Amino acid sequence: MSTSTVVKLADLPKAQPFVLSDEERHDIEHALGHYPDSRAASIDALKAVQKRRGYVCDEAIPVLAEAIGISAADLEGVATFYSLIFRRPVGRHVILVCDSISCHLTGYDELKGELVKQLGIQLGQTTKDKRFTLLPICCLGACDRGPTLMVGDDLHGPVEPADVKKLLEQYA
Repeated sequence: MSTSTVVKLADLPKAQPFVLSDEERHDIEHALGHYPDSRAASIDALKAVQKRRGYVCDEAIPVLAEAIGISAADLEGVATFYSLIFRRPVGRHVILVCDSISCHLTGYDELKGELVKQLGIQLGQTTKDKRFTLLPICCLGACDRGPTLMVGDDLHGPVEPADVKKLLEQYA
């Protein structure tokens, strides 16, 4: 005979309210000063939070929307449209591997295969140690150096599969 446990809603942990840090608030106010329409500061506001927290959690959206004077629905639309605004936790180093036609023609499949092998994850996943997240990106604007990838703000290309292990070691 099995026993079931009843969990009451009141017993579940409560989410902590999202509060902007002084630095985030400063960055947002600075961005607002650059635009005649506060909507234009949407991406800057999202980036201010992501810069310090690694991603933009769901609870941040209404707080940020209020700070810049737009609806939460409008800001959610911006946040989900831009692929470089991360809505879930990512690794300490985000690897963006270019999957444009130029990179496909110059060795994308082999590069992606080696990254998957070395990291032990697929595109869209994060390593167990939270060191790397591997994501595709449609173009890095370095078509003359394909195949390319970025780790954080560092552009690498052309990257040969044999270079991957040494490249990853740079981001300990």
